[in-house]
Amino acid sequence: MSEPYNVLFLCTGNSARSILAEAILNRVGAGKFRAYSAGSHPKGEVHPFALQLLKTLNHDTSFARSKDWQEFAVAGAPEMNFVFTVCDNAANESCPVWPGQPMTAHWGVPDPAAVEGTDAEKHLAFAEAYRMLNNRISIFVSLPMNKIDKLALQKRLDEIGRNLPKVG
Repeated sequence: MSEPYNVLFLCTGNSARSILAEAILNRVGAGKFRAYSAGSHPKGEVHPFALQLLKTLNHDTSFARSKDWQEFAVAGAPEMNFVFTVCDNAANESCPVWPGQPMTAHWGVPDPAAVEGTDAEKHLAFAEAYRMLNNRISIFVSLPMNKIDKLALQKRLDEIGRNLPKVG
């Protein structure tokens, strides 16, 4: 088997959505994909509701730390095959130049950390963000990477972000 594909999930704060995506892909894409996450302006800590949700769903959270995307744009960093933005702010920012020219797409998800209200409403927002990311990532890992040309693959990546099928 060849090396796993490296995937970087970007968001502004790297405290919620990108962390969730990293955990999901490392579980559902284990062996085929290796996920990372980072932020353009990292908060410095992972949102406690994100950690709690991941632990509840039996994800290993030892990986979880809020980090700057520059960490992945320096010599010696893993070379990315894919870079996905999961928040609208990061999608509109100038990204570093990634070595290897990875394929990119925007998979925007509403920010659960921005939800105001009761703790129950906030937990629900995190669960919904997780559901959306899990659906997108599940579609992504099922793509026939070695049987699809780059143009068709880019089209599928963009479709995943735009036209998320309703599940459940």
